[in-house]
Amino acid sequence: MDGSRVQEIRKRRGLSQRDLAGLSGLSLSYVRKLEQGSLPGTRVQTLRKIAIALRVPTSVLLVGRETVDDADPVVADLWQPVRHALEGRYPAADEPVTLGGVRDAVESSMALFAANAYPELATVLPPLLRDADALAGEGRAVRVLLLRMTGWVLVHLGQYEAADLALRRALDDADDRLEVASVARIRCWLLLHTGHLDQCWDNGVRWADELEPRFSTATPAEFSAWGWLQMHNSAAAMRDNRPGDADDAMKMARAAATRIGREYTYPVDFLRTFGPVTVAMKHAENMMVDDKPDKVLATAAAIGAGASRATKNNRNRHYLDVASAHTRVRDYSQALSVMTSLRADAPEWLPKQREAHEVMRGIITRRRTLTPQMRDLADFIGLTA
Repeated sequence: MDGSRVQEIRKRRGLSQRDLAGLSGLSLSYVRKLEQGSLPGTRVQTLRKIAIALRVPTSVLLVGRETVDDADPVVADLWQPVRHALEGRYPAADEPVTLGGVRDAVESSMALFAANAYPELATVLPPLLRDADALAGEGRAVRVLLLRMTGWVLVHLGQYEAADLALRRALDDADDRLEVASVARIRCWLLLHTGHLDQCWDNGVRWADELEPRFSTATPAEFSAWGWLQMHNSAAAMRDNRPGDADDAMKMARAAATRIGREYTYPVDFLRTFGPVTVAMKHAENMMVDDKPDKVLATAAAIGAGASRATKNNRNRHYLDVASAHTRVRDYSQALSVMTSLRADAPEWLPKQREAHEVMRGIITRRRTLTPQMRDLADFIGLTA
């Protein structure tokens, strides 16, 4: 992001740096550093606060933002063979490859994706991607699934260039409208992660319009694909300081979920799970972005035990929002309890989440002394001083 853009709009609004700091809830020193360009890793949620103060869409402040990988060197080294395999640079197989064998291997690997088993996936994926490529035309369907899942986990790990390559390749191979929509919504998620909010919205709306189901006859799979696109559209609009568009898109996702009436699960592919619980969790995520922790906690209470019907990745993402909400309302003991549970349930996933670092920082900076549990958890996620 170009800090001069913030400065330019601030001056046009007749605001001083101190005025902008007060309106956005940020410190004066932070605003100064932002305008000087010394905060290259500024979060979209922070820019949204500035956008609200300046009364512009967040995307206006993100003009010219480039996609930059956000993976630490250790993770990048571990996943280098996967990147090479995506580029076609991996040793040839020692024995013939069959469609049935690759399909079985891909289906077996889904448990690793669902568990966020990153080290295991880093070992399994390179030869699997190579074998899927060797199938050529007959392997298009299984290759789309593998490339889409690979792109999804690479986004999780902050390896955005490799994720983009995997998803572009998946779109090229996809020949079924639901497969295309499923890949497109993961690509929207990538754009969301990299701050390309306007592109996420434009692409998501286009794909949702093409896929819009006939409510009287649509299948659960069609509602799922369309509903997920609408949830990503809503997330992009909320982060872009367009709450009206965010609400409209979420209403459409909720209508699709209501039509299904339950959490729909797709054979093999857990990422297509969709229903009322998933929509409620994503709505809570929007409310966390909108800085409404009380509503997040109320939604979480309403979901209750129903959270078990959502997929593990969506459930954990929701619980991280809940921990953040507890921190915002200064209920630090509850926030710590949720974070401890997340550590036990998703030990490989949690340290990779920037929000987890923000939650722990919020807990420990407001305490004069830290308990052993707090210190241990902060060390576990790699919280920097």
